[in-house]
Amino acid sequence: MSEVDVFISNYTLVDPEIYQLWIDGHTASEAVTILNSKGLGQKTGASLELIASDVLDHYRTYSLLEKLLNYPSKLQEQFIFQIDPQTRSFLIEKYYEFDDEVIREVLGKKLSSKNRKDLDEVAEKTGKPLKSCRRQFDNVKRIFKTVEELPGITTDNIKNNFCLPDELAKKYTCIVFTACMRFETSKKKVQQMSFNNFRICCEAMIDNWTYHLSGTDYNDLEMDREFLFELRDLKILMEKDKEHKHLLLVNLKPKLLQKSYADLEANFKLYTRAILTLATTLHRSRDMKNFFVDLSQIVEYFKQNLWTSHDFEQFLIAYGQFAGDIDILRSNAALKGSWEKFLKVITKCLLIMYS
Repeated sequence: MSEVDVFISNYTLVDPEIYQLWIDGHTASEAVTILNSKGLGQKTGASLELIASDVLDHYRTYSLLEKLLNYPSKLQEQFIFQIDPQTRSFLIEKYYEFDDEVIREVLGKKLSSKNRKDLDEVAEKTGKPLKSCRRQFDNVKRIFKTVEELPGITTDNIKNNFCLPDELAKKYTCIVFTACMRFETSKKKVQQMSFNNFRICCEAMIDNWTYHLSGTDYNDLEMDREFLFELRDLKILMEKDKEHKHLLLVNLKPKLLQKSYADLEANFKLYTRAILTLATTLHRSRDMKNFFVDLSQIVEYFKQNLWTSHDFEQFLIAYGQFAGDIDILRSNAALKGSWEKFLKVITKCLLIMYS
């Protein structure tokens, strides 16, 4: 007598088109209708009943996989589904992809049960199925809860915990950062900003204003408090506005349109006080929360006076540069460094918002 152990394996087949329909939140019957309208039956000779049976089979598989997709590391370790590495990566990446317009609607909002219940409004506004909106909301909440307090670089933490590619992990980092900072994103003044606009600004803030290079005890979801407190000392520039204005006007006269130059000459005090007030109040949580609202007000000043994007950019570059030539900054390397870090970020944000 001899004993034989038999193991039968069967690779899990994933149809990318059907999987995408499932990801997008379509029901099985809707998926059949869509596939049939694309001529699947004519191309393959399959009857509508056969197409429906195949779609249902795929949908059942994906529903079983979903619990594992919620925690991708488990999908890497399990033996129930035989999935090759390439397909596994595809499943995870597609499941965690999101629509920018959906995420823009939930960006900055509390990831609460109440807001999840209100996703029908998001679905109606964006034209995306409610099921898809819920998947995206739940993914954001799950990633946020996992990485918000982990030390280190958030993008790496997301990649390590959710097996996401670099670009997608960076997008989620922006979402998590916005949630941690509790930025005001829904007021009328910032409604025109797209998700990508916020992403560019948040990445600049993370790179320049957080503890992202301060060792393993910190993460890049925390603002560098010493830097923010040092910005308060920039109040001194308000007392040097005449010197600052003179340096700017001399430098910008050949670079600006006449109307922009005349407006700068008339309204420099308004512009510089708006920028410096922003800098010197960022250490307060409520002012950091309104960061984008305050930036939008600065943008509005220049738009009302019909500055071109080119002239606005020339002003911002020169404004930061010549402030650094004033004695109070030139003789204080630390404060000058903080000023340059501040201007580097808000220049990028203001130009993005202006366009």
